[in-house]
Amino acid sequence: MKLSTLFAIMAALTALIAPDLLLAATKEVAQVLEGAPKPSRMDYPVIAGINARTLAWVMAQMHLFLAAFVLAVPLFAIATEFMSVVTGDDRFDNMAREFMKITMAAYSLTALVGGGLLLVLLVFYPQLMGYMIKVFRGQMLIYAALFGLESVTLYIYFYSWDALRRGNRKYYHMSIGLLLNTVGLTLMFVANAWTSFMMSPAGIDPSGAITGTVWEATRNPLWNPLNLHRFLANIAYGGAIVGGYSAYMFLAEKDPAKKAHYDWMGYTSNFIAIVGFIPLPFAGYWLMAEIYAYSQQMGITAMGGILAWLFIIQAVLIGTIMLAANYYLWSGLMRTDRGAQYAKYVKYIAVVIVGGFLVWVTPHTLILSTAEIQNLGGTHHKLLGPLGIMPAKNTAVNLMLVFTFMSFQMFYRSSRVPVVAWAGSANMVVVALYVIGIANIVGAGIYGYITPTVYKVGASVPQVVSTLTIIIGSVIIDVFMLRGSISEKVHWGRMTERSQYALFVLPVAFTWLMGLMGYIRSSLRTNWHIYTIMKDNSVDAYIPTVGDAGNVITAVTLLFMAVMVFVFWLSRLGQTKQKGTEGSA
Repeated sequence: MKLSTLFAIMAALTALIAPDLLLAATKEVAQVLEGAPKPSRMDYPVIAGINARTLAWVMAQMHLFLAAFVLAVPLFAIATEFMSVVTGDDRFDNMAREFMKITMAAYSLTALVGGGLLLVLLVFYPQLMGYMIKVFRGQMLIYAALFGLESVTLYIYFYSWDALRRGNRKYYHMSIGLLLNTVGLTLMFVANAWTSFMMSPAGIDPSGAITGTVWEATRNPLWNPLNLHRFLANIAYGGAIVGGYSAYMFLAEKDPAKKAHYDWMGYTSNFIAIVGFIPLPFAGYWLMAEIYAYSQQMGITAMGGILAWLFIIQAVLIGTIMLAANYYLWSGLMRTDRGAQYAKYVKYIAVVIVGGFLVWVTPHTLILSTAEIQNLGGTHHKLLGPLGIMPAKNTAVNLMLVFTFMSFQMFYRSSRVPVVAWAGSANMVVVALYVIGIANIVGAGIYGYITPTVYKVGASVPQVVSTLTIIIGSVIIDVFMLRGSISEKVHWGRMTERSQYALFVLPVAFTWLMGLMGYIRSSLRTNWHIYTIMKDNSVDAYIPTVGDAGNVITAVTLLFMAVMVFVFWLSRLGQTKQKGTEGSA
């Protein structure tokens, strides 16, 4: 049945039953069936010469940074709390509580910046916000209710820690944490629906008239890819931020016992960041593939148009993250007496990581002058140019991920001596996994050069499968082989201060990278508020230049880092005051 026929029947029934309601119902139907607003230049308020787009950009990016941190930390806080129950090791419980202590300060700032963002959008973009409220209707009220519930559960979870720390009461406490994380993830999914709807609108007709349900608008083509990408990114980002806090406390502490605690905390945080980061490129690949599937024009704008060179900057940042994470893992080999046995392999891993990084940052074509093109013989280098296309870059990133996992595996094995009789055979299987998997990754990359363009994307699938097989297979073998193993003493705190600066590099690079990718994602809509539905007719209806974007992203990154350092300082100040009080007592 057509929608118009359904409305006609409803109107006839209403006229028979309650004629006085017909006029109101007709007006409501007209509001639903009318298309998206078409704001003119005069519909965008100008207040005191404020650049509305830059202000909204800064507020949205700051809110995203803080929200990502606040969402991620409770996730691995409850995971480490569960580890405390399973292992009986109170260190995990103490670390989880310290994780949450940092979150409490950041949560208030998240709510404050989020409220400021909402105010900016309502004031400067009233037509857009009015239409979004009409499309998603009561969902925004549900979002507000969920935010209130998250606030309540967050405070209960943190302040009931000591009261519910022992015995069966611990399970009540973890249940509260589970509820907190469920609400937090739901909030992220709802907010992602609004963001992805602006890129791939659903539940409406080409004019913007509402033809479907709120669920149809929510479950738009890019919703699930964005959910997975942001979930993994938040895990990696939260781990990086907490790792920076651990490094800050490690450098500030003089007590060896405290240093050992924060060294262990830094290692755990770095592990969390790596766990979230390893599958992240695959999630990003899926998101970009879905963007191409929805709109080829958006895909070309991202990868082959004005934004293409920004992916070189992305490669630099991701390469920096991998180098910093690997350097920290290599430095960690000095914590164990058996670490020297594995340290000899570091130089080979470093060659692969650096080599992959160089391949990843190599562009296919160059921005050259006429004279340079004549001297070079074209817009790309004959030898290095082929390294700029996707088969080479897919090969490079997969090898970097495999060898990053190898760095972690070396440290893990350096503190354990297997006692099972089949340990030698298991090691041979692990070596075979690496050799065959790496050969498959390289082979699929070479195949990507000789196969037709339509099959190049498919050639990357075996590379992803090989990478995941190496990682998952090695983890399974190590879990069984090292069960009941002889544990070597790990000298926590036996780390150079230089190694801690690698943990500072991670959050800075992650933050700048998130800002860059946010700029790319928003710019894909070009001059549309809602892609192909509601045009942006403000004075800022154009893609900001790379230079302007770089300035804004850098400024927001520095601002967020300053906020985080302030939060770290407050945390340490609170500990110092507590110690002083206990000493005077």
